[in-house]
This record gives sequence, structure tokens and C-alpha cells, in this order.
Amino acid sequence: MDSKLFVTSSTFVLLISFATVTGDYVRPPPRKTLRFPWNPKPSSHPQQVHISLAGDKHMRVSWITEDKSAPSIVDYGTSPGKYSATSLGESTSYNYLLYSSGKIHHTVIGPLKPDTVYFYQCGGQGPEFQLKTPPAHLPITFAVAGDLGQTGWTESTLNHIDKCKYDVHLLPGDLSYADYIQHRWDTFGNLVQPLASARPWMVTEGNHEKESIPLFKHGFESYNSRWKMPFEESGSNSNLYYSFEVAGAHIIVLGSYTDYDESSNQYNWLKANLAEVDRKKTPWLIVLFHVPWYNSNEAHKCEGDGMMAAMEPLLYAASADILLAGHVHAYERTLRVNNGRSDPCGAVHITIGDGGNREGLARKYKEPQPEWSAFREASFGHGELKIVNSTHAYWSWHRNDDDEPVRSDETWITSLISSGCIADRRDERRKILLGH
Repeated sequence: MDSKLFVTSSTFVLLISFATVTGDYVRPPPRKTLRFPWNPKPSSHPQQVHISLAGDKHMRVSWITEDKSAPSIVDYGTSPGKYSATSLGESTSYNYLLYSSGKIHHTVIGPLKPDTVYFYQCGGQGPEFQLKTPPAHLPITFAVAGDLGQTGWTESTLNHIDKCKYDVHLLPGDLSYADYIQHRWDTFGNLVQPLASARPWMVTEGNHEKESIPLFKHGFESYNSRWKMPFEESGSNSNLYYSFEVAGAHIIVLGSYTDYDESSNQYNWLKANLAEVDRKKTPWLIVLFHVPWYNSNEAHKCEGDGMMAAMEPLLYAASADILLAGHVHAYERTLRVNNGRSDPCGAVHITIGDGGNREGLARKYKEPQPEWSAFREASFGHGELKIVNSTHAYWSWHRNDDDEPVRSDETWITSLISSGCIADRRDERRKILLGH
């Protein structure tokens, strides 16, 4: 660029906006893995604090202490430093080769009031944290970002999410990118603590969580020990798949790396779970998993075909509205689609595995662009889903652009409950989900 072509910051914003429209965006280079200086704390003080929803009006607080005798208690209340309630939870730990984890605490607190700020302390020592419970009714806003890792782009994504007035974070797999190096789970936990201790993070496993060693270690031991989700509360027998309800949404979280065929526990659990969804109470049905089913990127193509063949008919019969996935390190949004083509009664599929991972972006897309693919771009970023009411939701994807979250894709989504699809296919739903 000519050295005379200096622009003001306002002109720069205009140029970026123009690039968004024209598609002339030049992607910035990768960023290095973050370095975490040693920051010693008292062994009984909580570290890696994060929260998750745990059934109706309850929240699970999770944290780690180096002190194996530290109690799994949480004191909490609605005023700073004044705790009106105490809950006692459970703890676990694990060994992985030469690594020994700290004491991992999981304590459920509640019942809690909706849309309320609570102050809490873990283990009776250390700093005070605060969280905000989600609203009981619509509207509600979800932040969505998968494949986070621990790079400079991860840090940028987290900073952008922190500016979003969201109620719940949905993370479709690949959290820490520890990849067998266990202390990376610890650095990831501390990296996300400022956000994950303040709003519930609902996650699912990705391929980087597996960490199995044949004949020696089963998969997902680190993930299951550290990130306990409400699987028991939702009738599941595995932390790898579960469901929860919040405001007007029923959200199903599936496991791409556990059995999903028609004879599997996950398949039968999903079928039973879908049959119990009350669309009058929760008009929106959202599904989260790691490997995308509709993907026009060259990366990981066809990897989700087996799971899609088994489970898409169930989700179509149940009129699922939005399916969120990660794995592919790029962004893509589809039209409503089913069985490989556009369908007004199908689901909108969103691939958002672009949180900031160390492996870089998946830049190569298949040409021509499939008719069901509405928008696609290989850039780091995050999504925001605001469910406004029972009929309309607003989705936006915010590209990480020179550390500013540029809104690069946005659309209104109309719920299937308002479209007539559910009423028109009532008999089909009964046949597939209930077997009669």
C-alpha cells in the first residue's frame, strides 16, 4: 500500500464494512499459543471456576483446588459478602500418566431466582465470584463459539463474547486442545474462568477431548472429570449427551464420539427425550454437537454422515429449529435443510468451529456452493443467538477482525412452531418418535 494512503479510524471502519459486503476481506495470519506465567495461589483457593445449568432453577459450580482436603461447599446469596445459603457437593480426581489432577469439586446450588445476580464463594476461602441466572421467559441470548483452544485468537474471541450481553454460552466441542498434555486443561480452565464463572457454559465433547490410550486409558476421562453437565438431570446415562431447558428453549446436546446408531443408548435416549418435548412450553428446539452434518468445506467432509443418517430423521420428525456444530475451523450457515436439500420444515445448520484453535482456519470450500448453503467464510469469530419470542430469533456471526467484532452475517429465523410444519406433520411425528 502507498505510504500516503493513511486513513482515520472512522474511515477504516467504513472500509471494513465495505469489505464485508463485497467479500474482499483479507484474513489475518494465525496467532501463537498463549503463554501462562506461573501464578501461585494458596492450595485451598479455588481455580478454574465455571458454572453450568443443573436442572430446574439450579446451577452447578465446578472448581479445582490443589488441597485435597478442601471442602466442596459453596456459600451464596444475593448481596456481596452476605451468604444466605450453603450447598455441599461432590468431588473427584484422576491420574493420567505422570499427571495427577487437583481435587475437582462439583456443587449444585439452588433453587435460584431467574434473571438474578448471585454472589458466591467456593470452599469457604478465596475470592468472591458473581453469576447471573438466565431469565425464566423469553427473550434470551446465547453466545456460541466452538473449537476455542488457547491462542491469541481465542483471547480475542473471549473478549468479544465478554462484550455480548448473553445469558448462556453454548460450546459445540473442542475446548482446551490439551491433546494428552494435562496441564493444558488447567491453563484453559483459568483462561475461561472470568467468563465461565459468571454465566453458565454448556458444552459437548469434540475429538480433542477423547485422549484415549488403547489398552490403558478410556476416552474423555479428563473432560468428564472437569466439565460435568446435567446428564443425570435429563435422564441420560452419559456425560457425553444430555438436554436442558432454559426460558423458551429445549436444548439437546449430542455426542459425536459415542455410539449413535439405532441400537445405541444415545439414540434411544434422544428418541425418548424428543417425544417428551412440550413445544407450548419450549417453542424452540435447538441441538448442539461437534461434527457438522451439512458442511461444504473440504475439511472433515462426510465425517458426520453416519450420525446424520441415524439421527436426522428423529430431529426432522421433532421439527428441530437450529443445529449448532463445530469441528470445521470456519463458519457456515445453511437454509432450512433436510435429507441433503432445502426444506422449509428442516433445521437451520450452523457450523461455528472458529473460536481460535491452534490448528488454523479451514480455508478451502467446495465449488460450486451447494444450494442449501446460505453463507460461509473461513475466519475466526463467535455467534450470538437471541430468541426474541416464540416465533422469531435473531442470529448474528461476528468475525474477529483486527480485534474488533465485525458483524459479518445476520438473519432472522422463524420458528417451525409458527410455520405450520409441526401441525402438518403430527402423524409423522407420532409414528417415528412414539412408534405408532
